Amino acid sequence: MMDIKKRSDCPISSSLDIWGDKWSLLIVRDLMFSKQCTYGDFLKSDEKIATNILASRLQMLETAGVITKQDHPESKAKVLYKLTQKGVDLLPVMIEINLWADKYFTLPPDRIEILKEVKKDKDAFIRNKTAELAEHL
Repeated sequence: MMDIKKRSDCPISSSLDIWGDKWSLLIVRDLMFSKQCTYGDFLKSDEKIATNILASRLQMLETAGVITKQDHPESKAKVLYKLTQKGVDLLPVMIEINLWADKYFTLPPDRIEILKEVKKDKDAFIRNKTAELAEHL
């Protein structure tokens, strides 16, 4: 197990120590929208994460309590990764990042549709999505 070292007591710095690299929130994103993923599922994402980086980030997120791994029901050679409550609690952060990106980037159609729902009632969207994710803990 790896230790997560804090650079300071600043809440932003401490949070970035867990999910501030360029891959960790993409892993969280995939789990938020797929609910569970195998190692191979992560490797298929458009961002093309290298296997050594993926292994390192999964281990770090598990150590930090953001994700958990479980035995795969259909294969002893695979494991399923899922968000923990700590991971689900990143949903409002992910929503805000998406809203910021919507102002400055061209988003894919599926993300635009999600953000339309968010913009109608952000609090309700977060409540409903959190409840949906909590069902899969």
